[in-house]
Amino acid sequence: MSHQQDRVRPSASATALNEAYDTALLDLDGVVYAGGEAIVHAVDSLAAARAGGMHLAYVTNNALRTPDAVAEHLTELGVPAEPSDVITSAQAVARLVADQLPSGARVLAIGGEGLRVALRERGLEPVESADDDPAAVVQGYGGPDMTWGRFAEASYAVRRGLPWFASNTDLTIPGARGIAPGNGAAVEVVRIATGAEPQVAGKPLPPMHRETVLRTGAQRPIVVGDRLDTDIEGAFNGGVDSLLVLTGVTDAAQLLAAPPEHRPTYVDRDLRGLLTGQPEVTPDGAAYRCGGWTALVRGDALALEGEGDALDGLRALCAAAWAFAGRGVCGLDAGKALASLQL
Repeated sequence: MSHQQDRVRPSASATALNEAYDTALLDLDGVVYAGGEAIVHAVDSLAAARAGGMHLAYVTNNALRTPDAVAEHLTELGVPAEPSDVITSAQAVARLVADQLPSGARVLAIGGEGLRVALRERGLEPVESADDDPAAVVQGYGGPDMTWGRFAEASYAVRRGLPWFASNTDLTIPGARGIAPGNGAAVEVVRIATGAEPQVAGKPLPPMHRETVLRTGAQRPIVVGDRLDTDIEGAFNGGVDSLLVLTGVTDAAQLLAAPPEHRPTYVDRDLRGLLTGQPEVTPDGAAYRCGGWTALVRGDALALEGEGDALDGLRALCAAAWAFAGRGVCGLDAGKALASLQL
């Protein structure tokens, strides 16, 4: 099953997603937890999906923690997981580096323990200083206490001409208190200081998808995420279907404005969406219907009529907005239509 070429509107599924797909490739921050606490409905939904036979794998661009630490945290939250269930961008970037350097090569590691463990797993030796004779520089998220001196250390080494790798370039990361700078913001600091460009491994780029497939062996996977520019684009690049949940950084307005590579196959409020089918969005002339809602374009604005589940209204609006964008026109006003949904 694949809806990769259908980007005109959200797709339908007559069966529950946890039955239609064998493996859920779940993002963590903004999907399963935020700020260390489980997101509402996540624990029960994942338990039900697992009980129904779905394999759950946790795929994160956050390179800070080791798979062991992530699995332990998930288990404490009520989501039983083994380290082998966790795939991180640290693992993906470590493989990327190991493919280009000899075994035992020294690598300047700018990041947390997850990055160092992943490098050692690939036979590389992480070092702390540009003066430790590294053969490359690898940068991953180091947490909110990463000091400015670490960025300077990376800059010294990159300016000497060493190859530079980054686990991911997410500019932000969701937390309990809101949205904070992510590894992409730290990468920008080094980019500005050096003028160089890193090789990037994490979502949405192919090295992360490759790492995920190698470690999970998924045959019919579905990517589940909260970010259009990493999770959903990564699924698009990998040729697999995706479910966007609205529990993280993406809001309804951003979804309506999404370019084709950022449009999810399915959309739902939270992880309960794994346990249900997805309703059909049907064209009706220039309008689109889903549930009790009808969406269309009037002038330079999206219009919505009807009543029912607000998610059905959003799905109808997506179809109208994406079809309109496909005609080469942009800039629709969606404010009034979204306000009527009270998402």
